[in-house]
Amino acid sequence: MPNFVYNPPMHPYLDIIYQDEDIIVLNKPAGLLSVPGREHKHKDSLALRILRVWPKACVVHRLDLATSGIIILAMNKSAQSHMGKQFQQKRIHKTYFARVEGVIKEDHGFVDLPIRCDWDNRPRQIVDFEQGKCSQTQWEVVTRESQNTLVKLTPLTGKTHQLRVHMQQIGHPILGDDFYATPLGKKASPDRLALHASGITLTHPTTQKRITFNCASPFIKLPLLNN
Repeated sequence: MPNFVYNPPMHPYLDIIYQDEDIIVLNKPAGLLSVPGREHKHKDSLALRILRVWPKACVVHRLDLATSGIIILAMNKSAQSHMGKQFQQKRIHKTYFARVEGVIKEDHGFVDLPIRCDWDNRPRQIVDFEQGKCSQTQWEVVTRESQNTLVKLTPLTGKTHQLRVHMQQIGHPILGDDFYATPLGKKASPDRLALHASGITLTHPTTQKRITFNCASPFIKLPLLNN
């Protein structure tokens, strides 16, 4: 992104949903990196902000810069290992909400398209049936409006830009997506990508109980997509 200017939001500096001795759950705002970038001007990130307060905290997973919502960090190495294994074994379940271009006729569906990095246009991803990695997404219509649709997305895998590419591939790119939306779709949500990580369910590293955290989507009332 040659014209990219990193201007991370500062308020709230950290939006903590839950915290104990093993995990900390936060609502990451759109526009904030999950982990530091390579360049010094891209160092500010959710992980760095956490480490300044809790130096032993560990990254477990990430959200795209443009995606908001729930993200969990481990407070120690043991918890990081425990949750890392859960991700590998697909025992951590995540849900997202997105506003997409167009009115989806079906009530639900399943996308199974392998994706990989488009190396000449990083960080864009593309569908590639020969070199792409398995990527699967379930989607369900929540509400239909005149020219866009609110959908609930459940990724069964966790590849970069997976939800964004999959929705584009079925003809309904996410509003405000600088990489995959149409010009009209970008205009409909000029301030942010309309994708939010709304819920996560996992097994607590110490108590071994299944726990769920939720975070309301901030863009439910985006304006309608008009010609």
